[in-house]
Amino acid sequence: MRRATIFRIRLIISIIVGIALLLIGRMYYLQIVQGDYYAEKAEDQYIQTRQSAYSRGSIFFTTRDGSKLAAASIRSGYLLVFDPTRITDADKTCSALQPFLTISPERCQRQATLPDRTYVEVERTLPRESFTPIQQLGLPGVTLFKNQWRFYPGDNLSARAIGFVGFTDRSEIDLHGKYGLERHYDRLLFRDQEIKTVNVFAEIFADIGGLVYSKDDNKKGDIVTSIEPTVARMLDNVLYRTHKQFESRLTGAIIMDPNTGRIYALSAVPSYDLNNRGTTSIEVFQNPLVENVYEFGSTIKALTIAAGLDANVITPDTTYYDSGSVTFDGFTIRNHDGRARGTVTMQEAFNQSLNTGMSFIVDRLGRERFREYFFNFKIDSETGIDLPNEVRGLADNLNSPRQVEYVTASFGQGIALTPIAATRALAVLGNGGYLVTPHLVHQINYEDGTMREIRPPRGQQVISTEASEEISRMLKNVVDDALLQGTVALPNHTVAAKTGTAQIADVVGGGYYKDRYLHSFFGYFPAFEPRFIVFMYTVEPQGVRFASETLAHPFMEITRFLINYYDIPPDR
Repeated sequence: MRRATIFRIRLIISIIVGIALLLIGRMYYLQIVQGDYYAEKAEDQYIQTRQSAYSRGSIFFTTRDGSKLAAASIRSGYLLVFDPTRITDADKTCSALQPFLTISPERCQRQATLPDRTYVEVERTLPRESFTPIQQLGLPGVTLFKNQWRFYPGDNLSARAIGFVGFTDRSEIDLHGKYGLERHYDRLLFRDQEIKTVNVFAEIFADIGGLVYSKDDNKKGDIVTSIEPTVARMLDNVLYRTHKQFESRLTGAIIMDPNTGRIYALSAVPSYDLNNRGTTSIEVFQNPLVENVYEFGSTIKALTIAAGLDANVITPDTTYYDSGSVTFDGFTIRNHDGRARGTVTMQEAFNQSLNTGMSFIVDRLGRERFREYFFNFKIDSETGIDLPNEVRGLADNLNSPRQVEYVTASFGQGIALTPIAATRALAVLGNGGYLVTPHLVHQINYEDGTMREIRPPRGQQVISTEASEEISRMLKNVVDDALLQGTVALPNHTVAAKTGTAQIADVVGGGYYKDRYLHSFFGYFPAFEPRFIVFMYTVEPQGVRFASETLAHPFMEITRFLINYYDIPPDR
């Protein structure tokens, strides 16, 4: 009996030991052999791996006093996710969450009832303060993850210049710059990193922080633009009012330092909200100031006059006989109103924007010299501005043997250039005759603490200092005596400016539309030591004929603002 008892005890002990060994073996298999696999499975319940813009470099505006203001940065918050297999009442769930959602109740319910789905992203950019009230709802199948995203504090401020990030054709994982400065400086701003964001409901029970695995050893940093936010906002407001008033198809402008190429504002409307792009078309994302070419009309006359002055073939007092029209190669060129003025000076031809006066200068210069001057103004070249997709101007007509092509080019028809190329060329007139490189970024701050100033060197001298002073004087006289009969001239500051009205080419039927126009306007001030050049244009304004009707007053509003904002002293 005693032996049997001892045997049973030993058997029980053996069984217990065997079970223990089996459990230890199983635990060894699970924790050691398959440890990584099950750890990853467990981690998936509260950690989601995402590619994020979390560590992307920032973009800054520069205020008047030199301070930096964020134009593109990172915002932290939450990602809201549905597990439809756990949602028992989609209507109740969506009704409770509606105050926190930007999507419609109908879309919410569709996402909450998707079949065979356990993970559906509903809101990617919930603010931090939304966490507690959503958690308190206690909704099954609703999860929050910590998240970061690219944020643009200015919303639509300088949107076409700043651009945004998104998935590209190169990658469906990494966020890269798609448009504007985000794209042009993507290599500098982009951080190739994997961000692990924690399910914050699970994080309550486990303190597991986000892990960052850096794979990119390239030098990275932030960019500081010369865009002044107050100036840019003012410009946007002026453009929107002008655009709406004349029901134009597109309206844009550039404000630049003509001496350095530093850009204070660059904008086109209609624009869009960088933080809410869902219904915006690709056409609005693009930047027409560098990506589109236009025939600008009479603003280009200022280049023709400057060439004539520099070549000493005219002076402001040179006279010619205006018969109202001239004929070349079987084509008749007329003044905008068809009227003849008789004997007039070059200054008067400029004041009244006479096409016949420009043909007189072309005749005096000759085709070769005229072509050389216009190509020296780089109307057919890229400017080198730090924005993507810049296109070259179209000036093939200046290689034609026909005189009429040169005459039409002299008053801005038959050649097309980008607004930024026009701004660079016209800046030559006020800065002593030199080409500059337009640029938006003036400083790069690298992660390693070093800094680089962006100062493009001054380019080729296109016209002499004397010719620059003379054309500036003639442009000042246009404003003082002719622009809206001299009513917009400023009493204490000189302004050099010129309007342009161009017929729009009919690319389908050939020739030009009789009732569609592009209006342009440029000016710089003070006229003889300019701080700013402003170039404006509006496409197909309705109910008006001439640029003086659409853009003169907006230009002067911008001018007065800049004079006051930068406290520019009087020069007369």
